[in-house]
Amino acid sequence: MKLFFRYALPCFAVFCLLFCGCRKMTEKDGPKAEGFILGFSQIGAESAWRNCNTRSVQEAAAAAGVQLLFFNAEQKQENQIKAIRSFIAYQVDVIAFVPIVYTGWEHVLEEAREAEIPVLICDREINISDESLYAGYIGTNSVQEGQSAAEFLLRKFTPDDSDEPPETRPVRIVELSGTEGSSVAIKRAQGFREIIAGHPFEIIYSVSGDFLRSKGYELMCTILDTLDDIDVLYSHNDGMTLGAIDAMKERDIQPGIDIVIVTIDAEQAAIDALKRGEINCVVECNPKQGPDIIRLAGYLARRESIPRIVYMNEEVFFEGGDLSGLPPRGY
Repeated sequence: MKLFFRYALPCFAVFCLLFCGCRKMTEKDGPKAEGFILGFSQIGAESAWRNCNTRSVQEAAAAAGVQLLFFNAEQKQENQIKAIRSFIAYQVDVIAFVPIVYTGWEHVLEEAREAEIPVLICDREINISDESLYAGYIGTNSVQEGQSAAEFLLRKFTPDDSDEPPETRPVRIVELSGTEGSSVAIKRAQGFREIIAGHPFEIIYSVSGDFLRSKGYELMCTILDTLDDIDVLYSHNDGMTLGAIDAMKERDIQPGIDIVIVTIDAEQAAIDALKRGEINCVVECNPKQGPDIIRLAGYLARRESIPRIVYMNEEVFFEGGDLSGLPPRGY
């Protein structure tokens, strides 16, 4: 009966089932990965970054000979929960997913554990009382990203011979945050505030733009029509940043000069804007997590242990830096 469900059950209409090649992973890559089935749920396709993240998983699965069940949750937690339950019904070997929000995963992860299917959390973190419900996390360090953004501003606004900015008033910051309730929005805000605490910086306005360029534009139009004397825009992703820059240009505000801009992701468009002087600092969030996701899933498929947390290598790019040798971003 199990073989029937594994191989004869019709594909669910929501899945994109990818039958991949048969190249074996090297010993350096870890356990042999060919032959297992991975159920992977992505949160959506809201940005170039997210699309690159999806391609990275799909390409790594194909290269490793992994059968991938892929589901796009279209920015809805309930869709992801349905996808995970479908993966359980299909009896995949491993489940991996990018959680849209930080909480609300206990019940479905308990169902996965009862089915003896290990779960890998990707890109965004979750907060649950029983952390044994998932095997590990692979992705970005969102607190560190927020800290890196704030550390740039401290250097930017603090003279070399002083511990404090020379301004008689606080540096006024507008924050465009990510999707409400997501770990990246929570932790990028947390890390940023940890660093500016005790310094004359003031977040005068913070609003969620859902990581969307269109909302970044709309919100920045409203902000510029409402608030005066904005010194800094701190944006949680490049999409919102680029939309905000469009709004500034429409009002003859020089981005990167009249308003200092710090952004996170390091899409090609943001790096190009940094080179033009329209952005002052870009904190990288590495979307190319696919090889590591497949490597860790291979261990889990063999019922071997994995590290509890694996953070991606990420850089910080800033004005005045040498970007001549930086290869195309691919997203």
